[in-house]
Amino acid sequence: MHPWKHFCTITRHRHQVIRHCRRAGIPSQGLRHDLSKYSPTELIPGARYYLGTRSPNEGERQDKGYSLAWIHHKGRNRHHFEYWTDYVPRTRGLQPVPMPARYVAEMFCDRVAASKIYLGDQYTEDAPLAYFLRGKPGRVIHPETSAQLEELLTILARQGEDAAFAAVRRMLQEAKQGKERSKHE
Repeated sequence: MHPWKHFCTITRHRHQVIRHCRRAGIPSQGLRHDLSKYSPTELIPGARYYLGTRSPNEGERQDKGYSLAWIHHKGRNRHHFEYWTDYVPRTRGLQPVPMPARYVAEMFCDRVAASKIYLGDQYTEDAPLAYFLRGKPGRVIHPETSAQLEELLTILARQGEDAAFAAVRRMLQEAKQGKERSKHE
């Protein structure tokens, strides 16, 4: 068990996301980011399976075959694409649905922050994109959401943080304008 190390890691990560959300123009989302990680359902397994270099959910999965902490987390945090699935009566199965832009923006902030925290001195601006691309073939995510996130991560990798956060703010502004237009139609 590593309760203090786990607490410090999730808090450092959360503070990094808060900084990123401020740059993205969604400061209040940053303040609410990942609060469920401090609940007993997530905090206790996080301390028990603390790894330091990757999510403790991986350790819990290796031990139990699943991660109850992750199931709890993804069901309460809209910045995870796994939250955005719905039952389709026609197919009698689950399918991904598009994420609203503000949660895509928070997901971007989260992924960049996680790369910085887990990689430490090894972090480079192309690391979040490389991680995203490694998992892409098996990921169950709406194609529109996947394309939005990949575009933002590609801008980060090729042009840097300033350009990437500017792109996030543009995406949010375009989504807001789209909502306004549909109200008037």
